[in-house]
Amino acid sequence: MGKIIAIANQKGGVGKTTTSVNLAASLGVLEKKVLLIDADPQANASSGLGIDVESVEIGTYQILEHSNTPAEATIASSSPNVWVIPAHIDLVAIEIELVDKENREYMLKQALESIKDEYDYILIDCAPSLGLLTLNALTAADSVVIPIQCEYFALEGLGKLLNTIKSVQKIHNANLDIEGLLLTMYDSRLRLSNQVVEEVQKHFNDMVFKTIIQRNVKLSEAPSFGESIINFDATSRGATNYLSLAQEIIKKNS
Repeated sequence: MGKIIAIANQKGGVGKTTTSVNLAASLGVLEKKVLLIDADPQANASSGLGIDVESVEIGTYQILEHSNTPAEATIASSSPNVWVIPAHIDLVAIEIELVDKENREYMLKQALESIKDEYDYILIDCAPSLGLLTLNALTAADSVVIPIQCEYFALEGLGKLLNTIKSVQKIHNANLDIEGLLLTMYDSRLRLSNQVVEEVQKHFNDMVFKTIIQRNVKLSEAPSFGESIINFDATSRGATNYLSLAQEIIKKNS
């Protein structure tokens, strides 16, 4: 039975897509079968794994509409053991189209029933908002990874996200767990980075992953080549960090 993990934070630029792509690739390298669902209209997770977004005909939009099955939308990626359900800019319209639908928060959950057992992990890269798309992801997920940038406003907005998760637990998905808070963009030279790490660990102790994702030029370069950090530079610090995160998640779920 596959585990569905949403990667969510309504703040933009905290490393959601970087984490989705590289965690998927790392789990794949560790011989887990992974499906990455791109639930962000910007479609960066799709292009980050070498998929030509312009040519996508069946993707997350069609799955949420139930006009196609997940199996029909799944494409092999440039990473071993990783498949993708890509996004397209048309995903922007889905929130408006789902508004009148009954059970609109459950569209993704229902769609994934048919393939849940075919993968070890299904990761969902969420959009930087708490709209209907992210709500669908949280309702479908077993757990959520929350990337937090090691910067001044790191904890701002986290309360809002945790409240959203609480209300999803109450109304739509009682089994939703927090897989962990992931500290990203860490720079050991900056006092602020270290303060944020201390603060987050003090507030949330066990909920924080031991792995911290450090700032790494290679991590920023890899997406422009349509590759994960594992394919792009397996010896880089970014690759080491994400492999460590993948091992932590596997260990936690074994």
